[in-house]
Amino acid sequence: MSRETLKTLFHPFASGTVEAPGEGERVLFLGAEAGFAVPEGFAASLCAVQGFRPLYRQLLSQRIETNPEIEGVDYDAALVLCNKHKGENEANIAAALERVKAGGLIVIAGGKEDGIQSLRKRMEGFGLEIEHMPKYHGVALWFARPADVSEIVAKFAKPSVRVDGRFLAAAGMFSHDRIDDGSELLASRLPADFTGDVADFGAGWGYLSVELAERSPGVGRLDLYEANHAALEAAKANLAENCPDVPARFFWADLAGEPVKDKYDLVIMNPPFHEGHAAEPSLGQAMIKTAASALRGGGRLLLVANRGLPYEPVLAANFKESGETCRNARFKVLWAKK
Repeated sequence: MSRETLKTLFHPFASGTVEAPGEGERVLFLGAEAGFAVPEGFAASLCAVQGFRPLYRQLLSQRIETNPEIEGVDYDAALVLCNKHKGENEANIAAALERVKAGGLIVIAGGKEDGIQSLRKRMEGFGLEIEHMPKYHGVALWFARPADVSEIVAKFAKPSVRVDGRFLAAAGMFSHDRIDDGSELLASRLPADFTGDVADFGAGWGYLSVELAERSPGVGRLDLYEANHAALEAAKANLAENCPDVPARFFWADLAGEPVKDKYDLVIMNPPFHEGHAAEPSLGQAMIKTAASALRGGGRLLLVANRGLPYEPVLAANFKESGETCRNARFKVLWAKK
């Protein structure tokens, strides 16, 4: 559906309803994804921002200038591609308002099923004069950036959240406002006094890494791999605050599509299992295969998963031994040995 929403986003320009930004202008593109065609007459330079590593890599392959974080100010216009995460969408809109010149064009698009209509009504409540048009199962909105955006930025910007009194996280990160129940179950089964090299695959904002480091302060090396750039930055801060002496390294990586160069004695993970709205166990299965290739002989994998996900066959196919450590009503902790 994101491909459809991409077409919705550019339709006001493609249809001639909105004048396309011209040569010499700079357009900020938040939530950017690959697969779009720039409409005729759209001559401005596009500065795409995408912090999710797989989508970032797709943009680079399309030769689009892309950064994981916003750089610069005083853009002439901004595009915001919305997704199903309300908090992330609002944060991107706030960032667009802060980075675009007064009077600059802001265009937003989202799928109807992702709440774009209610978002438009909320924004109109701030007195914004918004034009809109439906297309490709979505809606495009556009307006001129007013001189004073302080009220809407204050409402839409998403400050970091304090979780369990120990961690910082923010909207758009997995389980950004609480410790995930599955991760908590896995944490209860992490080894004590482990001394080898460990990798945390899909580390998020660092909860499992902190738990392992506190249980095993003598760990040789702790490497965190995460596809969400903002979450990885939060993990750096959370490791520094909770266990500053642990020898940690941080890798912004797509574990389903990029190889891991180092070798480990233990890999821990709570793999993602959703792509959009649908369950997608192939993501976790790919990460299990990556873990198998990254482990030394005799190394172990510990992972947590929803009870119904079919990870046991891929564990059996890629490891010498595997089994189940425990389960509750929703989750299971699985192990495997290389």
